[in-house]
Amino acid sequence: MKKIAIVQSNYIPWKGYFDMIAAVDEFILYDDMQFTRRDWRNRNQIKTPQGVQWLTVPVQVKGKYHQKIRDTGIDGSDWALAHWKALAQNYRRAPHFGEIAAWLEPLYLAEPCTHLSQLNRRFIEAVCGYLGIKTTITNSWDYTLLDGKTERLADLCAQAGGTEYISGPSAKDYIEETVFSEAGIKLTWFDYAGYSEYPQLWGEFAHGVTILDLLFSCGKDATRYMKYVPP
Repeated sequence: MKKIAIVQSNYIPWKGYFDMIAAVDEFILYDDMQFTRRDWRNRNQIKTPQGVQWLTVPVQVKGKYHQKIRDTGIDGSDWALAHWKALAQNYRRAPHFGEIAAWLEPLYLAEPCTHLSQLNRRFIEAVCGYLGIKTTITNSWDYTLLDGKTERLADLCAQAGGTEYISGPSAKDYIEETVFSEAGIKLTWFDYAGYSEYPQLWGEFAHGVTILDLLFSCGKDATRYMKYVPP
């Protein structure tokens, strides 16, 4: 039995993203999909005394043609220090700020990434390492891609040796379940409901912010507020 998830890369994603990674044996970053503006690919939210604030990675978008996420370049490098300063300013009072900053700050100050996919994977793998998530992470371009939304997903799963495909609930709008059943692959819908609140800075609780908020607040105890249970 092998569980597969196929999801576009996001910038410092929320806790649910990492729960899905932990729920499968192989997590395929689906960055052969079109880059979409004002989406989670190149931005995410943090908590501040003034409310939720976006951190956005500037990217190069060339016109309105079909630009893949994997081909999307990062525009400059000044944003990295600005993002780190925003995180430090708003989370320095968090109980586990020093512990997380020890490995997170170097990621922001390291050699700049040229492309968004590379950057997103850098942070995703670092968070997985901290949480002890050992799921194999691969790229969609490691495989052959078929035409057809559902057909491509089912075939990617089959190429990876998957027997079960875990999908986010929003995909119910377009996934043809019969394609998976005909391929002999079990289709399971991931449930993001039921998260407990944790001690969070700055006012009303917000579930949808970056996982960094949870890590700064709870450190290794972060998994107590996730669906993932470390081995």
